[in-house]
Amino acid sequence: MPPLRPLSYLPLRRFATASPGPGTPAFQVFNRHTKLLQRQRAAISPLSRTTDYLRDHVARDLVERLLVINRRFPRILDLGAGACNIGRALTLPVGDGEGQPGEKVGDRVEKYVAGEVSEKLLYRDVDADWNRNIDVERVVMDEESLPFDEGSFDAVVSAGSMHWINDLPRALREVNRVLKPDAPIVAAMFGGDTLYELRTSLQLAEQERMGGVSPRVSPLADTRDMGGLLDKAGFKLLTIDVDDVVIDFPDVFALMLDLQAMGEGNAVLGRKEGQVSRDVLMAAQGIYKALHGNEDGSLPATFRVIYMVGLLHIIQKILLLTVDRLVGRRARTSRSRWRGGVHSFR
Repeated sequence: MPPLRPLSYLPLRRFATASPGPGTPAFQVFNRHTKLLQRQRAAISPLSRTTDYLRDHVARDLVERLLVINRRFPRILDLGAGACNIGRALTLPVGDGEGQPGEKVGDRVEKYVAGEVSEKLLYRDVDADWNRNIDVERVVMDEESLPFDEGSFDAVVSAGSMHWINDLPRALREVNRVLKPDAPIVAAMFGGDTLYELRTSLQLAEQERMGGVSPRVSPLADTRDMGGLLDKAGFKLLTIDVDDVVIDFPDVFALMLDLQAMGEGNAVLGRKEGQVSRDVLMAAQGIYKALHGNEDGSLPATFRVIYMVGLLHIIQKILLLTVDRLVGRRARTSRSRWRGGVHSFR
């Protein structure tokens, strides 16, 4: 068992740094093999589809942003597609803001290419009805190394996977490489204060029961980090906004069960191996309830979603105005809330 490290010596991370040359990133934060195994297990879990609610929410919001780019997308890449949540969202009508169904963005897409490291997760819903409404090509690949030619895509989208990439600057340059001129990136990733309630509760509980702490929640980039990284990667007309999604769970066990079924378990290098002990979890439950609990006894979990739109070149000034208008309806930082826990969705 590796020794527990004092809280004051835990590594801090703003974002992964660029590698000095080709090959393995110089600074690795996550164990990509561990993340692959977690996604594989999540794909075969009986709770897998039940816990799609968060990625489905992010995918729908991302497709709404894609709608305002008034053009066709002959070939679109979904980076870290998971179970193709974006693909499913593309086949659904996007509301017009007045309660009426609107356009299906998938009608503008000729081929939807879904790239995902986990083959089991990628093909989980291959027989679902929505596959017949859009031309889907599934590619097993690692998001950190894109196996596509330069200028292959008319848009790159991503919903909820980029926070596991070790070298974000390098990955964004790869996205730049595979995009055609004037093509956009429309992405969403978890960042900032995501799961800060769980993070603080586990740290205090482990400090109390074990005399030290191990990193249990992933380090995440924030909004300013992503703006700078996109700009350095060559993207212009940047629009970045934040949505705080707050989900209420009955207890910390339900929250961690959902995270496991989503494939969002801890994959930080240097973490303490094995499950969190029940003694620590019981202590975390009490601390969570005391510091962050709701009046009805439920526990809120905050997921901060950073939405990003960027272009390689200026195509239409109206695009920026339209996206800003869309964001303005929600405010730059919006907040939504619902109840979580897998048993609540059965």
